[in-house]
Amino acid sequence: MGTVVTHLCLIIGVILSLFPFYWLIVMSTSTTGEIFGYPPKLVPGTHLLENLRNMLANVDLLSALGNTLIVSLSLAVLVMLFDSLAAFAFAKYSFPGSRVLFSILLVTFLLPGSLSLVPSFVLMSKLGWVGGLQALIIPGAANAFGIFLLRQFAAGAIPNELIESARIDGAGFFRTWWTVAIPMLRGGLAFLGIFTFITAWNDYVWPLIVLVNPQKQTLQVALSTLNSVYGTDYGQVMAGALVSVIPLIGIFLIGSRHFIANIAAGALKG
Repeated sequence: MGTVVTHLCLIIGVILSLFPFYWLIVMSTSTTGEIFGYPPKLVPGTHLLENLRNMLANVDLLSALGNTLIVSLSLAVLVMLFDSLAAFAFAKYSFPGSRVLFSILLVTFLLPGSLSLVPSFVLMSKLGWVGGLQALIIPGAANAFGIFLLRQFAAGAIPNELIESARIDGAGFFRTWWTVAIPMLRGGLAFLGIFTFITAWNDYVWPLIVLVNPQKQTLQVALSTLNSVYGTDYGQVMAGALVSVIPLIGIFLIGSRHFIANIAAGALKG
């Protein structure tokens, strides 16, 4: 009976988790009148191609997708690179001021991101980066959350004996980081990469502020132009949202394999 109840709860949880995606498909295949109709329509409609055509007529989708992909991939790679370097140093090396620096890092992690919008825009303006994709990539190339996450991960996942063995073999900091730390941090890096990619893909406020060039708009900013003061075609808005979700699902399926495999390996070792 306990197994039946457990599986029943899991099935209900899966249904509740997947229903918003199914509802997105239903709305993207319906007209605005059908979306707001009563009783609500629970089966997909026949207006997907029409909604996609209307959306493509109002939004430069390929350009927005390309810009968003460049920003998201660049941020994911840079964050995994720099955060893993800093986390490895904080976790396994003792140097003057390490505790103070890590405490300052945690303080910046606790501050709301909205406080940095105006100073960041002024800095980007001074550098002449306003309107360019580098204004989205460079400021987010490292973050306190990723360093804290990987530091906690490295503290327990990397034995000190392996680092000492690497030192005896003549390996320096970077070689030890690459050959010892990176393979053992694969699960944490997979999670951080997925999290960073999804966060950058869905970011709206900062790209809206700094990307003054319409040709450099990211996907979320471009889709927001579908909303009009005089009326909104929610069918094409939902069609655009459906297009924006598909790459995220692909990235999650690719990255989650490494994350889940690393968790399973840790469970077997335990």
